[in-house]
Amino acid sequence: MDTGLYVKLSLIMFFQFAVWGAWCPVLAARCLGPLKMTGKQTGWIYATLPLASMITPILAGWLSDNYIDAKWLMAGCHLIGALLLFVAARQQKFSGLFLVMFLWSLCYAATLPLVNKVLFSHHEAGGFGTGGVFIWAPVAWALAGYLLAGLRNLRGGEGDGSDCLVLAGVLSIFMFVCCLIQPDTAFQPGSNLLAALTLLKIPSYAVFMAVTLVVAGMQQFYFLGSAPFMQSIGIQGKNISAVMAIAQVVQALATWWLMERFYGDKSLGFNGTLAVGLFCWAILFLVYAQVRMPALIVPIQAFHGFAYVFFMIVGQIYTGAVAPKELGGAAQGLIFFVQAGLSLFLCTQLAGYVMDKFSVDGKFQWNKIFAVPLVCAAVGGAVLLFGMKNPEAKLVDEKPAVEQAEGSTEQADVPAAEKGETSEAPGEETDEP
Repeated sequence: MDTGLYVKLSLIMFFQFAVWGAWCPVLAARCLGPLKMTGKQTGWIYATLPLASMITPILAGWLSDNYIDAKWLMAGCHLIGALLLFVAARQQKFSGLFLVMFLWSLCYAATLPLVNKVLFSHHEAGGFGTGGVFIWAPVAWALAGYLLAGLRNLRGGEGDGSDCLVLAGVLSIFMFVCCLIQPDTAFQPGSNLLAALTLLKIPSYAVFMAVTLVVAGMQQFYFLGSAPFMQSIGIQGKNISAVMAIAQVVQALATWWLMERFYGDKSLGFNGTLAVGLFCWAILFLVYAQVRMPALIVPIQAFHGFAYVFFMIVGQIYTGAVAPKELGGAAQGLIFFVQAGLSLFLCTQLAGYVMDKFSVDGKFQWNKIFAVPLVCAAVGGAVLLFGMKNPEAKLVDEKPAVEQAEGSTEQADVPAAEKGETSEAPGEETDEP
């Protein structure tokens, strides 16, 4: 294993999510408290990232495929992002904070597919899998929160709450430096901005993306509903963060120990692993809807960690597997457009609507609220399991079949693995995926 390359890739994965984790869990307290914003205004502050994820990931992915090395794009975005976070920390009104956070989100969302592109482009040459790098995402998110809590304890309080944005800005500067030391990632001009949409000609990938659009954002029911739900069954507010942190611990462990074993297993493959992820969410929401015992609600948090790894992260890896190398960045931009952009934004609005609809005299009807994501996750898992073919864990040439038959416009854009073909040379062993 190339230890130096592993460290470089792990650093950008770590700081990418440390920046996000520094402010995301706690900025709402500043908005609702010292800044005296309404809940709706706070919601729009948090909607800036999903909105931005519908704009810049595809653009940044295309630029990295055709014109600019991904590391320079990441470095530029994080340097500008650091400055914007420092400006955001000084904003006192909704309009100013919304504008600055939206500009920051445009920069940050652009880097999400680029981190994956760099990882997918170099990990095989380094002799290590993706799980050992992805593990640093939940670790960074948790450590950023602990660092902020430690700094606040040293100061004797949180002050006006702007320190979360300052910390995120400092971490973004560290990310800028880490981007500069990344290996060069080849690009080849030629594809147009929407070339990644050709992946939707692959039947199984089209099924996956349709399910992702409907289900990926359903995690907002977990994030928006868990705290008030736990308080309603007797879990104290001061303990809720620790309870929900169980999901992050499990996410890290599943990323390290289980993820590659699952989608690399021929009996599961990508479609089985993705379906397992959605069934984990279905089980979580089933327990939320039917159980009022803290002794069961606490350990069930683990299922969110499993679901995030097996559906969200493996979905990004699956996208990298079916896309030709020259569309690597654009393909990651497409999956983030759906996962972190369109689906998350739409489901945030849906979750808010459902929670308002099933609220009587200030009390939530949790069984009805959590029935919505339960049904969506269960149906989505079944669709993936039975409606999506099971490709190999790694496509040998990582190109759709249409790429293999140059000049032929009649070949379907289906990976060779989905057509039941193999591409091994005569006499080669094919036991491993």
